[in-house]
Amino acid sequence: MGGGCRSSSRQPQVILVRQLLISLVLFILASADAEENQDNCTISECKHHGPAIRFPFRLKEDRQQSHCGYPGFELSCTANKETKLELPFSGAFLVKAIDYRSQLIETYDPQGCIIKRLLHLNFSTSPFHQTLSSDGNDYYDLIIILNCSSTELRGKAHRINCLEVSGYQVFAVHVLDDDWLSGYMPPPSCHKVRTISVPFSNHFLSHINDPDSSLLFGWKSPNCSYCNEKGKRCAFKNNTSTGSIWCLDIPTKGESGKQLLTGLTIGLILVEIAILTSITIYFVYNSKLDKEDQARIEKFLEDYQALRPTRYSYADIKRITNQFKEKLGQGGYGSVFKGKLSNEILVAVKVLNYSKGNGEEFINEVSTIGRIHHVNVVRLVGFCADGFRRALVYEFLPNESLEKFIFSKDANNPSLDSEKLMDIAMGIAKGIEYLHQGCDQRILHFDIKPHNILLDHNFNPKISDFGLAKLCSKDKSIVSMTAARGTMGYIAPEVFSRNFGNVSYKSDVYSFGMLLLEMVGGRKNIDTTVEKSSQAYFPEWIYNHLISQGEELKIRIAEDGDGKIERRLTIVALWCIQWYPVDRPSMKAVVQMLEGDAENLIMPPNPFASTTKTNTSGVNPKKPFHTGLTIIEE
Repeated sequence: MGGGCRSSSRQPQVILVRQLLISLVLFILASADAEENQDNCTISECKHHGPAIRFPFRLKEDRQQSHCGYPGFELSCTANKETKLELPFSGAFLVKAIDYRSQLIETYDPQGCIIKRLLHLNFSTSPFHQTLSSDGNDYYDLIIILNCSSTELRGKAHRINCLEVSGYQVFAVHVLDDDWLSGYMPPPSCHKVRTISVPFSNHFLSHINDPDSSLLFGWKSPNCSYCNEKGKRCAFKNNTSTGSIWCLDIPTKGESGKQLLTGLTIGLILVEIAILTSITIYFVYNSKLDKEDQARIEKFLEDYQALRPTRYSYADIKRITNQFKEKLGQGGYGSVFKGKLSNEILVAVKVLNYSKGNGEEFINEVSTIGRIHHVNVVRLVGFCADGFRRALVYEFLPNESLEKFIFSKDANNPSLDSEKLMDIAMGIAKGIEYLHQGCDQRILHFDIKPHNILLDHNFNPKISDFGLAKLCSKDKSIVSMTAARGTMGYIAPEVFSRNFGNVSYKSDVYSFGMLLLEMVGGRKNIDTTVEKSSQAYFPEWIYNHLISQGEELKIRIAEDGDGKIERRLTIVALWCIQWYPVDRPSMKAVVQMLEGDAENLIMPPNPFASTTKTNTSGVNPKKPFHTGLTIIEE
């Protein structure tokens, strides 16, 4: 009876201590969060009276955390303390002013030739778009750029000094209307370079040689105009670097320090109360934890032990797989079996063939994937290295590999719809981006293909099979290799021949591009069984139909689909499979292209004709590269 009374009378005391501790933790976290929200993301500028830099922009030199700016809105300072904006594929612009309420940024060319920058603008991977006026109404006209060997021009033409070269002059001619444009014939001594849109052409042309001429860029996302109209500032919720945004008060001078002092004072008082209460309970009751609490802790420790990478013996592997009862598949380096851990966690166990030369692959797999924690990378639960017996224990993914769903004609494996294809492509891209940028060392996979992309119960993709992976420092972009590695059809050209460039993380970008094309087409990139030989190399066939011949894709599109997703995936893929690594985007840029506005994506150059840059490789550009190259060993 006494034991029962003691247990029931002490329960309120335990609850009181827990409540005090929870309140303390929550209050300190809230105080720290308020302090960080108010003071951590400060307003910056490159020079006195320069453009104010705040969310969604972030000044890289201030070393602010990533949540202080929106992705793609990074600014930097030049040696002359000018504010600089760099646009992918378009170069650097200097910033005159930023209008946060209208969401406009005014830029100018550091070389003083703004018309040249208009000819090369590319917003395919940028959150910005060109705005022709600051009042929200984009009134514009057209001008024709002419390159002439003489000055025999009639009509209203303006000479452009900064575009001229020896023996030639460049002129801009105002286009009055579409009919005039279609009927305009330049003089014999001139040829048309391009037709472009300009703001208020009469005013623009009259100042075309003015080095202070500027361009306006606008942005739609994130939309912080509401916050600015209310006199507040915009920020990510809960100091994250993605997700939704909210409005915060702009703190007055000294307010943040006062909040911190108040929070610390109340926090110390709560700590003292909690300590005194805990000491009182300890001396009054002086008992152990309830058996129920102890059992709960033991179960947590058991589950935690099962979730971290563990070294198993071969006897453990046989027990986990129930004596290798259920086989899931067969690969080049061993067999895969379904298994179960003691706490009902399902796993997939890959038992390696010791007769194969898998020592390096085993070390790569354990050392590489054992340090990775990402939603789009398969998790290594444990491994076995028991004498010559080796095995790898992964999390179990019920939908197996992506290959089963994009190549199979089996009715039991239905084709994935367009939205799911986009989700899978985005997940794979983010997983590869994490391997390249998210770890202490850059991880190059070298074997990205549908067979190595596994799908969980919700069809979320996870990158697997790191047997060919290499680790390198982030500050070194070139990788030393003694022989080509990977799977035919997905290997980048530079892995075979250094005539195309050095091996780097761009080799994974090429493999990802080939994987995207197979996802869109539902067939292998190289298929000798097709009726027409022109369709045997699928990437070239799809480029000719999508780009050269201007035809829409008619593959893998559902009855109610419009093909926009397939078209976007195809354009991104063709950017990724450019023959030369320097022409391919990084995986960060690929993710931005997949997430951005599809209308801003531009067509890539023809990757199958780019080999005309050099004839040293001896490769016919009309054929896949691996049919005409021999492996070069360093």
